[in-house]
Amino acid sequence: MADQSFVTLATNDSYVKGALVLGSSLRNHRTSKRLTILITPHVSDPMRKVLEKIFDEVKLVNVLDSGDAAHLALLKRPELGVTLTKLHCWELTQYSKCVFMDADTMVLSNVDELFEREELSAAPDPGWPDCFNSGVFVYRPSIETFNQLLQLATEKGSFDGGDQGLLNTFFSNWATTDISKHLPFIYNLSSISIYSYLPAFKVFGTDAKVVHFLGRMKPWNYSYDSKTKSVKDTQDPTMAHPEFLNMWWNTFVTNVLPLLQQHGAIKDTATGVKAEEVTEAVSHMSISSPAQSNPPPSPPPMSSEERKERWEQGQADYMGLDSFDNIKKKLDTYLQ
Repeated sequence: MADQSFVTLATNDSYVKGALVLGSSLRNHRTSKRLTILITPHVSDPMRKVLEKIFDEVKLVNVLDSGDAAHLALLKRPELGVTLTKLHCWELTQYSKCVFMDADTMVLSNVDELFEREELSAAPDPGWPDCFNSGVFVYRPSIETFNQLLQLATEKGSFDGGDQGLLNTFFSNWATTDISKHLPFIYNLSSISIYSYLPAFKVFGTDAKVVHFLGRMKPWNYSYDSKTKSVKDTQDPTMAHPEFLNMWWNTFVTNVLPLLQQHGAIKDTATGVKAEEVTEAVSHMSISSPAQSNPPPSPPPMSSEERKERWEQGQADYMGLDSFDNIKKKLDTYLQ
């Protein structure tokens, strides 16, 4: 339908890779809805051209340079930059209803039935089920709602520093009022929840319709072996189900990589390189620049105080120090 759209957001070229896979997965599963992406000026021109091949509308939003209410809100709450950018999805009033999906999600089947739901429909968050996860939600664009959200952001900020805390404060009756607005978890299956409740995943996982690659490590950060058609080095405990990662990469190699090469969004130092041979380097390659021989420097070690603060803000390092295996080891030492 022309007045309904899936919407996503990319704030840089890395997340564009995720958005392109999301858009391709929606197309591959024959969605009848339009596809819209919000981007910031940090997205390079070659990447914008590739986005235009998959999305019906590529809309530039910039809360930093605009003289609108979002800009004024940002002056008071500079920490909410990306959050305020995401709120622009409520300005897409050419659509009567939209489904927002984060760029690190991927659909596994047609999910057009989500448009039968009402605002604000979302799935529970695996970390705090009385809150919804804002990676997938059904909403109705409205300038009035947009302005009310900006006002709340300015006055109260967000309890988790991001859009999820803000939206849960605004739609605070989600947990208690209307069960029809609770999306089944299969519409936002997080990679973290797979290993934290593996028995449930074994029973219900085959019904999953949307997978959400939560956490620090995104699919595009892994290395991919094009010969075995699988992701390498999946020792990460959160990747209890590497099939999803392999599906992401298969979509990337088949649908996205040829477009990136065609539009010069990936420049490799070698000439005449086959698409299959490039995939191995893509995840560690700087988009729109030659492949770098030196790996990126490791982040500096985090102090225990800093780590504690992250935990309290709901930003545990599920992929590293705070992984399930590490927590289990620590508990085992106490129990012994």
